[in-house]
Amino acid sequence: MQDVIQAIRRQRLHEPGPWLGRAVIWGGAAGVGLVVVLFARISEWLGHAFHVVQGQLHWAPLVLTPLGGMLIVYVLRRWFQGAEGSGIPQTIAALQADAAKVEVGRFLSIRLATAKVLLGSLALGAGFSSGREGPSVQIGASLMHALRRYLPSGHPIEASHLMLAGGAAGIAAAFNTPLAGIVFAIEELSRKFEQKTNGLLLSAIVLAGMVSISMQGNYLYFGHFQVPGINSSIIVPVLVCGIVCGIVGGLFSRALLWSGRPWPGWLGRWRKVNPIWFAGACGLGVALIGLATAGVTHGSGYEATQAMLRDPAAVDWHFAPAKLIATLLSYFSGIPGGIFAPCLAIGAGIGHDLLPLLGDGVPNASIYALCMAAFLGAVTQAPITAFIIVMEMIDGHEMVLSLMAVTLIASLVSKLFSPALYHTLALRQLDTALQAQEQKKTAP
Repeated sequence: MQDVIQAIRRQRLHEPGPWLGRAVIWGGAAGVGLVVVLFARISEWLGHAFHVVQGQLHWAPLVLTPLGGMLIVYVLRRWFQGAEGSGIPQTIAALQADAAKVEVGRFLSIRLATAKVLLGSLALGAGFSSGREGPSVQIGASLMHALRRYLPSGHPIEASHLMLAGGAAGIAAAFNTPLAGIVFAIEELSRKFEQKTNGLLLSAIVLAGMVSISMQGNYLYFGHFQVPGINSSIIVPVLVCGIVCGIVGGLFSRALLWSGRPWPGWLGRWRKVNPIWFAGACGLGVALIGLATAGVTHGSGYEATQAMLRDPAAVDWHFAPAKLIATLLSYFSGIPGGIFAPCLAIGAGIGHDLLPLLGDGVPNASIYALCMAAFLGAVTQAPITAFIIVMEMIDGHEMVLSLMAVTLIASLVSKLFSPALYHTLALRQLDTALQAQEQKKTAP
């Protein structure tokens, strides 16, 4: 009995300080789930409104998308620099900010999280090809990081642990994939796992997920895939899907990285001098692609993917390349938006195009699942996160080994064409922040 009492005292469970700290962290995690669900509701409502307008006036995107892009980029550059793009590179950069001697506030703040929700939703409402899952990572990390000031003095949790937990909770609540949130935090955000963060990480993900489920139900993102027994016939599709998606995903990732570099020639000069007009030109390109594809390339791609899964004839062969180009143009424009959901849609489109080549020996659903996981794994070069996300989204536990194999193959192939996307972008953001700080110090 005495030993038990001493153990309790060592853990300080009887003191109010640790419990106050836990209450702050748990409340923040629940808040992350609430904000992510709110983000989903707003973006879904605006996206639906866009499709209604498009259905009544097929030419409307030619006006709405360019003007929407110009407005969003103007507001971003005027008041919310740091909220552009996915949000995952900003979170990674914030986790490395102390070592690089850069202010975390350049990457994470309540102001940036607010802009991510409002402007990210507006981007989807304007018809851009983007997702809300990457932005949800920055939103979650920003909210949890802001709570550090309310922790009791001497609380052992570090600011980086709060950011890590918030980012993981954001991705878990956005996809309703708690296991993927844990793996994403380890594989992509921090690339390490400390014993003292595991309880915080797990509790944050659980609470954010509980809030999400209570408001949206315990749903599967793409529904349950009816996949018959997997046998040796899956080997050839795994190899083909992994190699094809690895090549396309690596080139796609390379193009995304190219967008962050200065462009040569007159186009690069015009882009640098006129970023708002450039965003409008990208929006016009997205609108033209949407017009040519009857609107299926607008938005995250969720509806088109769902339709494709129900009936392969719902989309044409050109869905995958059209969606890929629309996503690139959306990313080039500088709007706030992620690539997770569009990558899943592009992967499904590649699977749709590979169906005639892979014969009738493998169910269509398994090909779609393999290509979604493979393309996401190739672009992010985070194969474990990719296969777990897809597995949880389709309840495809019977495909665990094949999903794991295809993402590993695709990730390895992708590395032949491109470095790791998010970490490369994060390093660039850190370099830009350091240069800005040095200029500020030397300014008269």
